[in-house]
Amino acid sequence: MERMLQRLDRTRGDDQDAILMRLWRFVFPHAYAEETLVWPAIRAVADDGDETTLHIEEGHQKLSELTAALDRTPPGAPGRDDLIAEVVAELRLDIREEEDMLLPRLQAGLTPRQLRRLGLGWQLVRCTAPTRPHVAVSRRPPGNVLVAVPLSVLDRCRDRLDSMARRSSGRVRARAERASAVLSAVAGRVERLGPARRGERAPTRPGRWTVHRWLTEAMDARHPARARKTARS
Repeated sequence: MERMLQRLDRTRGDDQDAILMRLWRFVFPHAYAEETLVWPAIRAVADDGDETTLHIEEGHQKLSELTAALDRTPPGAPGRDDLIAEVVAELRLDIREEEDMLLPRLQAGLTPRQLRRLGLGWQLVRCTAPTRPHVAVSRRPPGNVLVAVPLSVLDRCRDRLDSMARRSSGRVRARAERASAVLSAVAGRVERLGPARRGERAPTRPGRWTVHRWLTEAMDARHPARARKTARS
C-alpha cells in the first residue's frame, strides 16, 4: 500500500483516480473484514478490547468521511490536494495504531490455531466486502453485516463503470459516469436504512468528523494567525 500512496503524490487526473480506486478496493474491504470479524475477537479476549477497538473505529469513520468528501471533489478543484494529503496521513496513522495496539492483543489472547482460523475468515470476508466508503453504516455488527451484500454488489458494479469511463470518451464515458452516479444514489439509500445503523456507537456516528472539519475551517478563516500556527504544528 505504501507504494500506492507514494505514486498518488506523483500523478494527476485520470491516472490519479485510477490509483485512488485501487487504494479504496484494498482499504475498505480490509477495514470491513476487521470490523466484522477481527475487532469482535479482540473485544472477547482483551479487557480493554472495547475501548481500544472503538478508538480504531473512530479512525475508520474519519477516513470514510474524508474519502467520501474526496469522491465529491473533482480533479483540479480547490482543496482536493489537501483532502488527499489528509487521507494519506489518516491511512498511515491507522496502520501504525493497528500494528501497535491491536495485533499484540490478538496474539496474546488467541492460540495459533485460532489465529489461523480468524485469518482465513478475514480473507473470505475481505474478498466479498464493500469497496467504497459508507459513512452512515454502523462500524460494528449487526448493522454492517446486514447491508454488506447489496453494498458490495453496488460498489463493485461502480468500480467497473468508473474504470470504463476512464478508458473511454464521448458518449460511452458519459453513460458510464451517469450509471455510476445512479448506483451511488442507490447505495446512499441502502446505507441509510434503519438496520444498517444497528450496533452503532456514538463516537462513530456519521457527520462527526465533517462537522469538526467545518468548524476548524471556519475558525481558521476568521483567525488567520491561528491557521498559520496550526499548519506549523
